[in-house]
Parts: sequence; structure tokens; C-alpha cells
Amino acid sequence: MIIKIHRILLISLYLCSCVLLAQEYTLDTIQSKYTFVNWKANEIKFVKEAPSFTKLFHKLNKIAKDEKEDVHIFHIGGSHIQADIYSNRLRTYLQKMSPTAVGQRGFIYPYKMAKTNNPSNYNIVSDGDWKGYRCSIKKDSVAWGLSGITSVFRDSISYIKIKANHRGYDRQYYDFNKIRIFYDNWSNDYEISLKEIELITATKVNKEAHYIEFELNKTLEEIEICVRRVDHSATSEFLMMGIELMNDNTGVEYTTIGVNGASFAYYNRCRYFDDQLMLYKPDLFIVSIGTNDAYHPDFKPDEYKTYYENLIIKAQQANPDCAILLTVPNDSYYQKKHPNPRTRVMQKIIYELAKKHKMAVWDFYEIMGGYNSSRDWYQHKLMPRDRIHFTQLGYRIKADLLLEALTEAWETSLQLAPRSVLNRIINE
Repeated sequence: MIIKIHRILLISLYLCSCVLLAQEYTLDTIQSKYTFVNWKANEIKFVKEAPSFTKLFHKLNKIAKDEKEDVHIFHIGGSHIQADIYSNRLRTYLQKMSPTAVGQRGFIYPYKMAKTNNPSNYNIVSDGDWKGYRCSIKKDSVAWGLSGITSVFRDSISYIKIKANHRGYDRQYYDFNKIRIFYDNWSNDYEISLKEIELITATKVNKEAHYIEFELNKTLEEIEICVRRVDHSATSEFLMMGIELMNDNTGVEYTTIGVNGASFAYYNRCRYFDDQLMLYKPDLFIVSIGTNDAYHPDFKPDEYKTYYENLIIKAQQANPDCAILLTVPNDSYYQKKHPNPRTRVMQKIIYELAKKHKMAVWDFYEIMGGYNSSRDWYQHKLMPRDRIHFTQLGYRIKADLLLEALTEAWETSLQLAPRSVLNRIINE
């Protein structure tokens, strides 16, 4: 199932993500205004039964105390995550909690090349004729990797400029001295290099995870790569599956994997997803998939549960000590007319899986107010007319709720003073 994002929503999300000037913590000032929100439900459930979270919190606490440590967070979902608005807000909070917190920018996708909305916090400029294929579109058929999107190029040459820092409210700064390009390196149709070839000091090729890595002789915040056809047959093509911007920093790295309209079944189409995920050892894996799965009345709960469980197993294979946070999708409407009762079915399944696998749960459905609560969020301008997505303020609230729940679990787990971690983060 594919949820088509309304054109007005796309424009409003993009503009809002560009013009917000400061990241001010929201919850302390609005709780009395939005009484329909179940503020007391905002917690990470089952943390005591999920021992991997204690290890995660110890690592985060070292970073908060300005010590050197690595924490890699993966957050997978659909259009909420592709837009990278609330996830980027959480990323920024965590990366600004101390001078040692800023890790590398890490894995990104050049969504612009696929003719779909790109997060505003980095920018891609390319020439040539590129065509995008999303795993969430049934008629599309191509090789996909971790990103779930592939851009295909069939012309002679293209230059792609990547800027690690672009418009956005976070005023974050990223640089890199290595770059990975994930592509169809099982083919010899094209060669890939840098426009300034003298920047390259070493090259590494990985045939299993399908990338080429260039080590650079200096640290940059933007770079231009060149894709050039060497096989001039009619069938030659180049498949761009993702980019990774790397440096030598320790700290928090927050990777988002999002595709508009994506469900578990669509991510299951990504042939190289597992191979590329195994490159990393995520410390926290946040699952925010479900809205698209349960959008249509033909939702199959047993199939949803099987797909969900398989993703949990994949994350554990990448890192057996990974803390996995299952998030219950937000309340939403079907075809902008009817509140969707199937979210309650997903909620039950997610709780069952959490208890079975000793995972934690952030129940945003309950926090919103439960069934048909999106009506109230829409009436208070926290959701647009589709009552699936959120306005800029709605996403800010969502990010701040997750930050508050995460830090409260952190403080409780390590027996720290209430709000001590939260206050440190929001006051940095």
C-alpha cells in the first residue's frame, strides 16, 4: 500500500523544516494547552525487561559526560522518516549534549536524484537524467539496498555534488574524510570516481555489500563525484543505492532509513538490505513501520507480525546486544474520511513481540490519545488534513516526547536524578 503525500503537505513540511530558527524544547510550555494528549503515557515501556538498554544508557551517559564513546542509532520507517524532521530533531539533541557527542553524518540517500523529497539538512545537486525507483511502488522493479530507493542512470556522464550541511533549524555541522558510494558494482557498465581525483589517497571495494570507498587527503563538507559510462551498449545502466559520509569522530551517529509509502512487505523486496545492514553494529534500532501496513482494510495481522519479527531478528544479527525500540504508529485516518481502527490491532501485536523478545515499546498511539485522537491533533493544527502526517509543530512535539521518554528511562536505569539528563541536553 502506498500513501500518497498531498502536495501541499510536502511543500509545508519542506518550508517549515527550512525556516525554523531554533530548537527550543516544547513540552514544558504546551502541556496545559493540549489536554487531549495523554502526557502520562509518555514512557519507554518494558525497559527493565530489556537488558540491552542498560548497556545503551551507559554508553550514552559516557558521551553526556564528555567522554569518548560511539553510539550508532538506526531509525527505520516510511514518509515520517524520509522527511527526517522529527528524527533530525532528536539527532540534533543527542549530538549536542556534549563536545564529544557529534559523530559522523553516516548513511544518507540522495532523494533528489530519485525525484522525491530530500531532507533539508543535506543537499544533493546532480546533472544528467536520473530516474528513481522506490521499493514501495508495486510496479517498480530494480535492485534495492538498505535505503529502499534506487536511482538509475543511463546517460554518458553525471556529476553529483554532495553537501553534508544545508538548510535546517539545527545548525549542525558535519564533515568527512571518507565517502562510500553504494551501487551495482557487480556490473562494469560505469566507473565511479571523484571530480577532483587528487583527493583520493586510497580506494576500497566491497563486492558483498556493493560499495566503493574513497579515503581522502583532507576533511571536507562537500564533494563532487563523477559517474561515467564505459560500456556503451543499449542496456548499460548505473544504480545508485546510497552514500555514506564518514570521519574519525566518536559520538552519536543517527541513521534514518525512510521511504514514502513503505511497509514491511516493501522493505522485504530490498535484496541487499541484509548485506548492507551487517556492515554496522547498531546500538539502538528504532522501528517505526506500520502506518502503511494497516492503511487498507485488507490488512493482514499475521503477515505484519511475521515481517516485524523478521526485522527484529535482522537487527539482532547485526548486533546481538542491540537495544531495539518498537514504536506504535500514530493514530491516522483512512482516505481523509474515517479513523483507522487497525492501528489498535498493530498495537496489540507490537506489545506481544516486545514481551516475547524482551524489547522496549514507545506507544505513540496511546500518547496521542488513542483511537481517533488525530482528529484533535488536526483541529489544533498539529496534523494536516490527511491526518496521517504532522505539521512542523506536531513533529517537534513528537520528537520532544521521544526525547523525554528516552532520557527518563536512561535516568531511571542508571539511578540518576530525575530530569538531570534531559536538562543537560536541552540546555546545551
